[in-house]
Amino acid sequence: MPRTRNEWVTALFVAAPLAPLALAAQGTPLEAFRSNIAAIHARNRAAYLSHYLHSPELARVGPDGLRQGYDDFARGDGAAWPDTLVATHLRIVPLSPDVAYGVYRYRVVDSGASVRGVSERVFVRTAQGWQVAVTTAFPTPSATPPALALVGASLVDGTGASPMPDAVVVMREGRIACAGSRSACPIPLDADTVNAAGKWIIPGLIDAHVHFSQTGWVDGRPDALDLREQLPYERVEADLHAHPERFFRAYLCSGVTSVFDVGGYPWTLDLQVRTAESASAPRVVAAGPLLSTIDFWLNLPDQRQFIYMSDEATVRQAVRAHKDWGAAAIKVWYIMPPQPPDTARVSALVHAAGDEARKVGLPLIVHATGLWEAKDALRAGARILVHSVSSEPVDDEFLTLARRQGAIYVPTLVVLEGYQQMRARRFERDRQPLGCVDPGTRAKALATDTVALAQRMPTPAAEERSARTRRLMAQAAANLKRVRDAG
Repeated sequence: MPRTRNEWVTALFVAAPLAPLALAAQGTPLEAFRSNIAAIHARNRAAYLSHYLHSPELARVGPDGLRQGYDDFARGDGAAWPDTLVATHLRIVPLSPDVAYGVYRYRVVDSGASVRGVSERVFVRTAQGWQVAVTTAFPTPSATPPALALVGASLVDGTGASPMPDAVVVMREGRIACAGSRSACPIPLDADTVNAAGKWIIPGLIDAHVHFSQTGWVDGRPDALDLREQLPYERVEADLHAHPERFFRAYLCSGVTSVFDVGGYPWTLDLQVRTAESASAPRVVAAGPLLSTIDFWLNLPDQRQFIYMSDEATVRQAVRAHKDWGAAAIKVWYIMPPQPPDTARVSALVHAAGDEARKVGLPLIVHATGLWEAKDALRAGARILVHSVSSEPVDDEFLTLARRQGAIYVPTLVVLEGYQQMRARRFERDRQPLGCVDPGTRAKALATDTVALAQRMPTPAAEERSARTRRLMAQAAANLKRVRDAG
């Protein structure tokens, strides 16, 4: 299999239905062509390799010249499959009863870039059917890319209108030129056309609560399960800082085109500029380090993701610093200290954060799962409440405060469920689709059932904790419904 992006010249979508995969090439050159493409679509190594001439004469030609031989080609197979591959304008020209020439236009997208070009095949008839004897791929960076037309899908356009069946979406130079009915959006004659019948096209989704400083598993939250001896926290965080693209790709694969990082290490703020104009990442807005009402220990030796709200001067200075750093918001972790709580002191600090945030023009986000704290956060000017109120039923006063503030309620109901599965060492795979998740994160999730079994809670304590978590989840769900019903 070709190792370079320019040589990945197959399709994720094609205009005509693909033939079923087979290990042998198909009965005509066109069927062989489509089956070759389908094997890449399915990431089926054996089927893919079966389409090529198993001979030292197999020729591969690209910008770096001619390379020959099946064995080297096969050894390179499986190194990396591109994120997206689109092939259009497939053409077959018979040259003789036993030889055919094929050509198509391609677009390859991965985490680094998007490349367009032209690729050719020479098919020869063999005892195993039609096989590729020559394959070429040449990028066309100077050519104006043709329009791309997605045809036949049901379209949700984001205006509140009913879904439109059999719609057309035309894109030029990475932007939507037209979206609507076939009559309103005629397909350009030069367009690469993708048959999207049976699919849905919707606006990009927004994930309003993410943390790039966390992994989605316990190696990024040693306060939940301490694996630092096996997986040092400093190394985990350095890897997150170096490779956020693994999550970029997962979000885009899931249809998420914008995310809000609501608290993390200072480097998360840099992701805002990095992703602002990128076609290979969702747009990121970030709050930066959290302001915390408790002096939480989960930090690094040289940087903090939790800034302790020790006094009013510290709070106001931190808010002003966030403004200078380019943060999109201020996040307060409103955790009441151990009993008896000094509610007056903590409340005054949260209100100071809200007051300073207003002065510098930053919205206030508050993590407040207790009803008392959530109300106090709204009085302090909170525009976003995260993680749901789960302590008790929300009341009319809460709804009035939220409505008056124009607050956004971000429930994150799956968070408690994730902790529950970790404590039980039972990853519920059917409830957690993993198709878009990067291999490293997927492997961690699948290791949940067997990790650190010696550190499991004794059964009575675990059962008591699970029962409490179920009560919190039920209350959070009921409160979400009441908030939703209240408009």
